[in-house]
Amino acid sequence: MELTGTHTLPAPAQKIWDMLMTPDILAKVTPGISRLELENEGVYKAVAEVKIGPVSGKFEGKAMVENPVAPESFTLKVLQNSKIGNVAADIHMKLKAISDSETELSFEGKADMSGLLARTGNRVMSGVANTLTKQFFKNFEDELAAQ
Repeated sequence: MELTGTHTLPAPAQKIWDMLMTPDILAKVTPGISRLELENEGVYKAVAEVKIGPVSGKFEGKAMVENPVAPESFTLKVLQNSKIGNVAADIHMKLKAISDSETELSFEGKADMSGLLARTGNRVMSGVANTLTKQFFKNFEDELAAQ
């Protein structure tokens, strides 16, 4: 499944970068994440509980930040396992300063799924991915406003 999107956030690129690199904030704004713990530099243990249509599952695994170029880009590699299937994703994130107070955050990548997740179908999974992406950006904006 292909993953792409762009969103403009009302903050400077360095602030967005710092928030993306802070596990507590990232866990707070990412839908479904119940725990995100730094294991070592750029490697996080991640636990997520996600409902996909009539199916829900608890996912456990890792999220890794690779090739970081602050505050411009990084690749997020996600490996998650659950009873309903596994997910492996590579997502390239880019931050582009539009002004001193606005940053465009774009992403593109691919997620490979197995098990029941794969059988659910790309159309359903794409809809779930779009919903989670919209919720992530709304939560991110709410967190920016709170700070």
